[in-house]
Amino acid sequence: MTSGIKLNSPFNPSELEKLQAGDRVLISGVIYAARDAAHKRLVEALNQGKPLPFDLKGQTIYYMGPSPAKPGEVIGSAGPTTSSRMDRYTPELLDAGLLAIIGKGNRSAEVSRAIVGKKAVYFISIGGAGALLSQRIKESRMVAYPELGAEAILALKVEDFPAIVAIDSQGNNAFTLGQSIYRTAKEA
Repeated sequence: MTSGIKLNSPFNPSELEKLQAGDRVLISGVIYAARDAAHKRLVEALNQGKPLPFDLKGQTIYYMGPSPAKPGEVIGSAGPTTSSRMDRYTPELLDAGLLAIIGKGNRSAEVSRAIVGKKAVYFISIGGAGALLSQRIKESRMVAYPELGAEAILALKVEDFPAIVAIDSQGNNAFTLGQSIYRTAKEA
């Protein structure tokens, strides 16, 4: 993907409200990589009133488990993982200020409602393209939970990271819109 709406993370809510399901975007700035085990720890910290390792307000979490970097590289393969695995944690993280999520696959109805309620956005990236996506990551820094290995939280500085708006802040869903378009074309 070489074209798209240019965005900078962390996000201002007003810029996310303009996005529509199906829009292609290029994200630059800092995003955080975190998966299941890190999500569990973040939600536990929230529930216990403990400070988080980074401020969630306006931030983006990328559901990614990196492979080790080769010598001279910032990061290894950096493709998205299945987002539904984080569904049980997502509403609480959105309540704490998270504004954007990047992963792959559709989300539950509960997560979709939470996205709309917080005027957040769910982006999808291309599964199987981890080597290509890693080229968009310019820096990687450990933030928390290094003992989790590939599931630790990393801060990633990205440049023109390609994604597609899957669920916009109004609740439009690219997955259901795509099915509707296909059904209409099939019936014609």
